[in-house]
Amino acid sequence: MIISVNGTEISEENISAEIERAKAAGHPGGDELRDGAIQELILRQLMLTEAERLGVKADNDEEIITALIEQQVKFDEADEAACQEFYMQNPASFQQGEMASASHILFSVTDETDAALLKAKAQGVLVQALENPSLFATLALEHSSCPSGKEGGSLGQFGRGQMVPEFETCVFNMAAGEIAPELVETQFGYHIIQVTEMTGGEPVNFDDVKERLQEFLTDMAGRKANHAYLASLLAAARLEGYTFPELE
Repeated sequence: MIISVNGTEISEENISAEIERAKAAGHPGGDELRDGAIQELILRQLMLTEAERLGVKADNDEEIITALIEQQVKFDEADEAACQEFYMQNPASFQQGEMASASHILFSVTDETDAALLKAKAQGVLVQALENPSLFATLALEHSSCPSGKEGGSLGQFGRGQMVPEFETCVFNMAAGEIAPELVETQFGYHIIQVTEMTGGEPVNFDDVKERLQEFLTDMAGRKANHAYLASLLAAARLEGYTFPELE
C-alpha cells in the first residue's frame, strides 16, 4: 500500500535509505526499524511542509527543520521551585554511595531475532521466576544469552552510573530480594532482573544537584513540547497507507 502525507508519497526507496541510515547509526533491525524509518520520514515531511507554509528558509532540510522547531516550539526553563519539587518527590534518585547486587536473565535482540517471539518467550520465563524465585539461577543458566548466565545471572555489585539507564533505574527503585514484575528493555534486549542486595545511600544535597537537575527538567520540558507540536501536525495531516502510533 502506498504511504502518503498530505498527498506526498513516501517511496520505498526513501524508506530503504532511511533504514540503512538507522542501521549505520547502530539501531537494531526488524519490523521496528522499518516502522521507525517510516515514522521519521512522515514527521520530516510534515515539518518541511509546515516550514514552507510559514516561509521558514535555510540552506538545507536539516537546518529548515531546526529553524522551524526553534520558531514554533516554546517552553519555559525549569525554575528552582520545580527542581525542589522533583528532588523531594524522587529521593531514591538522589543518593550517593548507594550500591546494589543484582542478577539478570538477558534475551538478546539481533537482526536474526523475531522480536515479538523473543519478548513472548521472555514474558513466559518472567512468569516462572515470579512464581518461584528460587529457580532464578536455574532459569538464567538455561535461558540467558549473557555470559553471566553461567553464574546464575549474577552481575555482582555495582553503583549508579555503571549500568545502562533503564537497567539502573529499575534496580535502584527495588528492594533486596525483589524480582522486577515487568521486563526491562535496553539496547541489549529484554532483561528479567532480581535484586539480591542494596547497601549504603546517603542523600545528595539539593544545592549540589540543582544545576544538573534544572538542565534535566528543562530538557524534559523541551521534549514534551516538541512531542506536543509534532502530535498537532499529525492530527491535522491527511495520512494514508500507515497508522501512526500515538506520540509519547
